[in-house]
Amino acid sequence: MKYGPSWEEELNLLLEALPLRIALAVKTASQHHDDLLEVVMDLGREPEARFRDGEVILEHHPISKEDIDAVVANIGMFGDDNRAGIARTLHRISAIRNRTGEVIGLTCRVGRAVTGTIDIIRDIVMSGESLLLLGEPGIGKTTMLRECARVLSEECGRRVVIIDTSNEIAGDGDIPHPGIGRARRMQVRTPSKQHAVMIEAVENHMPQVIIIDEIGTELEASAARTIAERGVQLVATAHGSNLDNLLVNPTLNDLLGGIQSVTLSDEEARRRGTQKSVLERKAPPTFDVLVEIQSRDRVTIHRSLTETVDSYLRGSMKAPQIRSHDPLTGQCTTENGSLNQPRAEEEEPSTVTLMGLRSALQEKKKKKDRPAEASMFPGQRSAAQTPAPVTEAVPIVSVFPYGVSRSYLEQSIKELQLPIRIQHSVERADVLLTLKPYFRRKDSPIKYAESAGLPIQVLRSNTVTQIKHAIARLYSLEVPELEERALLEAQEAIERAQREHVDVDLAPQNGYIRKLQHQFVEQNLFNAKSAGSEPNRHVVVMHPREKAS
Repeated sequence: MKYGPSWEEELNLLLEALPLRIALAVKTASQHHDDLLEVVMDLGREPEARFRDGEVILEHHPISKEDIDAVVANIGMFGDDNRAGIARTLHRISAIRNRTGEVIGLTCRVGRAVTGTIDIIRDIVMSGESLLLLGEPGIGKTTMLRECARVLSEECGRRVVIIDTSNEIAGDGDIPHPGIGRARRMQVRTPSKQHAVMIEAVENHMPQVIIIDEIGTELEASAARTIAERGVQLVATAHGSNLDNLLVNPTLNDLLGGIQSVTLSDEEARRRGTQKSVLERKAPPTFDVLVEIQSRDRVTIHRSLTETVDSYLRGSMKAPQIRSHDPLTGQCTTENGSLNQPRAEEEEPSTVTLMGLRSALQEKKKKKDRPAEASMFPGQRSAAQTPAPVTEAVPIVSVFPYGVSRSYLEQSIKELQLPIRIQHSVERADVLLTLKPYFRRKDSPIKYAESAGLPIQVLRSNTVTQIKHAIARLYSLEVPELEERALLEAQEAIERAQREHVDVDLAPQNGYIRKLQHQFVEQNLFNAKSAGSEPNRHVVVMHPREKAS
């Protein structure tokens, strides 16, 4: 049984704190819009209500100082973070002050305890793994935290402690909101002390789970690591949209184990096919799983953060799991099917030998209905004659570069759009890519490849052109066909620019291919320009009314 006001009563408590005329305007506007998010009151401006489907001006009379003072008098005291609340509700009122400290603006955010918000990641939350929720402000991270606390404390029977810095998770006042279930809440007097309260919770209250909102400082990241090392499950949030944001953030990348520069020996650098100075992870990540919240019903999950971070620093991203939630049926699915099925996307993609790959491609080529004469201008073909992209239904080839520039290889794969995976050991590769001097020396990777019957591609020089020709041969492609695909893309871009009256960006290409695309566009009486920097430099087909700069 839950003790506390109902949702309608909670909303009325917020409206009662507003001036009467503004509260009535909010009720009127709510009849025509979905889900009130917040009410904004700024001195000298018209009051505004923000809904999930848009914004509404509540009245055309500007807010006065008396209006703001009346709201301030009806709510609790503001903390050091300029946030206040209404006792036993989840509403949050944030203040904007002038230089003398007077409140001149208010953002009254509506707080809701919504059940079912973690259905999409429920199995991870209940698994006992430490979980970091990453998302932009306002996307629902705190709402998910609150539901995590309820599920873990009520349904799993675990000892849960919430570190509630702004009383946003469990509401204002000394009695926590029933939306957190049986979880206990520790309030934080000032945001600068959050890390100390985190450690205090572990030392004094024997939690099995600690829930933290908005880890944002180095001290808080360090405290989180200390908690995780004591065997306590952590569920926390941080601002950002994806894994990249954390890795480049010097304050928060410690949550992922931290990053350091390491100088390799000459032999190790050759074995890896990298430069001597590389980036590596300093320590195990604080969290086991990272969840990027894309929207209320869609998340990207990086499971086993240790492997994910290591592969990222080596230049090959481990494929994440993407889950979607259908609010109508309540069913949670991945892009590959139901979550109740085995997670095939977490298994290693199947690879084939070079001979098997070529056989598969040759069989596919036989099925293509190609014209007898290939035109230089592929746009002249009918849609039925257009060759399909080579990456459709083509097996992935794992390549180990030995002495070959990894950055050049990555650039070549990107430009040719081929499904190639770069491996960090010859044992996991299908093909070894190396240079003549290394092949003649017969280093251990070369000897292993020869003894295992692994195909070896030997390059004359360490250049993008040589690498592109080598990996194109893996897929039985010839350079003319690559040029043909690039010109076909240019033809389609011209048609789109003419139809939609917009500039169209082509895929990044090397200088030679870009030159062919420029010539082709000009022959069709259009303008084009090159944009971006290597390795992402590309051609832009411009609408005919604009001139190239």
